[in-house]
Amino acid sequence: VSFLDGRPDRKQYRIFNIRSLRQGAVDDFESIREAVARRYTRVLNEGLERPDLVLIDGGKGQLSAAVGVLEGLGLDAIPVAGLAKKREEVYVPGREEPLAIDGDSPGLRILQAVRDESHRFATTRHKLKRGKRVSLSLLEGVPGIGATRSRRLMETFGSLDKVLEATPEEIAAKTGMPRETAARLLVSLAGRRQREG
Repeated sequence: VSFLDGRPDRKQYRIFNIRSLRQGAVDDFESIREAVARRYTRVLNEGLERPDLVLIDGGKGQLSAAVGVLEGLGLDAIPVAGLAKKREEVYVPGREEPLAIDGDSPGLRILQAVRDESHRFATTRHKLKRGKRVSLSLLEGVPGIGATRSRRLMETFGSLDKVLEATPEEIAAKTGMPRETAARLLVSLAGRRQREG
């Protein structure tokens, strides 16, 4: 996420699908390295404005991962801080202990707002992505609907609810699938919804 003058600057938000993780393993440090590298390589390559501060969600380890990447890119002049949620501790490079910041400090409140917005944004994206995977697997469970047709359905209609609102003729016309397959799809989805609901 990006903030400008203490407010979210949503046009500068970016989503990174982390590629460096192996077989679904979670590696916080490697994820931070990849996201920082991709974001700030682009800043360099495209001559984009550099931020006044890079805030990392985490403590010393996460901060160190980001600092290493920025130094490698020659961007070590950009101030970097890490905000660890447990006790709202603010870490900066070169200091072993967190900064002593008053809990009522306006500066700390801005850092917390940035961190909280990053959590909100990431959680929303994760839910959308998970929902899309569930939708695709439901569609692919219908005979005659494979990966290609399920993707085409989601790209065309946007959600399972919109598919269910369509007629077999509309689905066939918009996706190129046979009307009979579209009708079978609607029966299957309606039956599943009735069982679940």
